[in-house]
Amino acid sequence: MTTWLGAAVALAFVVSLAATYCVRLAARHFDWLDHPSRRKLHSNPVPLMGGIAMYAAFVIAIPVAHSRTVIEEGVVVLAGATLLLITGMIDDRRGMRPLVKLLAQVGAALLLILGGVQISMFSNDIVNACLTVFWVVGICNAMNLLDNMDGLSGGIAAIACASFAILAALNGQIWVSEVAAVLFGSIL
Repeated sequence: MTTWLGAAVALAFVVSLAATYCVRLAARHFDWLDHPSRRKLHSNPVPLMGGIAMYAAFVIAIPVAHSRTVIEEGVVVLAGATLLLITGMIDDRRGMRPLVKLLAQVGAALLLILGGVQISMFSNDIVNACLTVFWVVGICNAMNLLDNMDGLSGGIAAIACASFAILAALNGQIWVSEVAAVLFGSIL
């Protein structure tokens, strides 16, 4: 692990906290709100676009992790994350057909695979690629299903990131550990 990882996690947390405040103000100003309805649990409008704050924190803090591999391979992760961020923003504002969201998720997974970031459990590259697509799409939709209560998705994602960071570090996968740790700070 790098000596800068703790600083990167702390920076991600601070930037995310400040950016959340700013995004919340912008959401209220521009009416980017999830308004109550029969199908909603909340009784007051809830600001949308919190993902922008976490994304900004991740982008700002990841270079501080100080690993050249994180920067190089992080470009593909960032490209996929950007695609999903834009898709989520459009879906929050205008709504989006499920097929379009599914195609964006598959596209994000394919970006990872083309950039060399994929699951490597089997000796067959096609099986590994298919498993990567299945995992990315599955995680995206699992988080979407959990997004019905404030903080539930974030809490589960933070626990998962902390677990990934620890497990990856124990297995010598420094890049995965650093990315997961910085994402943990961003989500907190």
